[in-house]
Amino acid sequence: MSVNVYPLGECAAVVDWGRGIEPQTHRKVRALTARLESCPLPGQIEVVPAFTTVTVFYDSYFLFRYGEQYKNESGSVGGSAYEWVRGQLLALLEQLEDGLDESGEKVEIPVCYGGEFGPDLDAVATYCGLTPGEVIDIHSRGEYRIYMIGFAPGFPYLGGMSRKIAVPRREVPRLSIPAGSVGIAGMQTGVYPIATPGGWQLIGRTPLALFRPHQDPPSLLKAGQTVKFVPISPADYERLKEGRS
Repeated sequence: MSVNVYPLGECAAVVDWGRGIEPQTHRKVRALTARLESCPLPGQIEVVPAFTTVTVFYDSYFLFRYGEQYKNESGSVGGSAYEWVRGQLLALLEQLEDGLDESGEKVEIPVCYGGEFGPDLDAVATYCGLTPGEVIDIHSRGEYRIYMIGFAPGFPYLGGMSRKIAVPRREVPRLSIPAGSVGIAGMQTGVYPIATPGGWQLIGRTPLALFRPHQDPPSLLKAGQTVKFVPISPADYERLKEGRS
């Protein structure tokens, strides 16, 4: 599998495995991210994983302030901070193990499907030539890998959904979607962790709080985990929402 490293402005480098969203690429993204988080590069500020890339933000003046410590083999710092960072990333990629052991990292998310919680369920069923019950069965039967967190704080982009229930986004996005709403867009499904505008087809809602700003970490979910949706009744939804046992 080919990989490309290129600059993003003057203070970031992107490691890019291409456009294919697949498990092998995801494992490489996760492995490099874990390595950089556990052993940061000198001057590293932040690491941002995505579907097929890892972006490394760094202090572009770091090497010039502390250049003596980070000289290259020729005895000089080199032409730019980016060139030094790129060299470090290429060296890391040669040594990197292919992925992480993520077995056991599974999260069950209770979902109340249809009705006021999933106003687009009937439309999804009609589009797919299924009954609402069949859509629920297919959606809740799958196990979904979290490829990345983005768009909104704690929003999980999930892969592995059945083509049988793939539907396009809404032609007119909603101005406000309730927190916890479970949606479908194309071959992906996801959960809105906060109230926000959006165009995904809404089929249900979870009472779980996926984004908890006063906790550390604030996101309940993280890239690499596996999600399983569990159907619940409206009564169960209200009980869980209120925190009753």
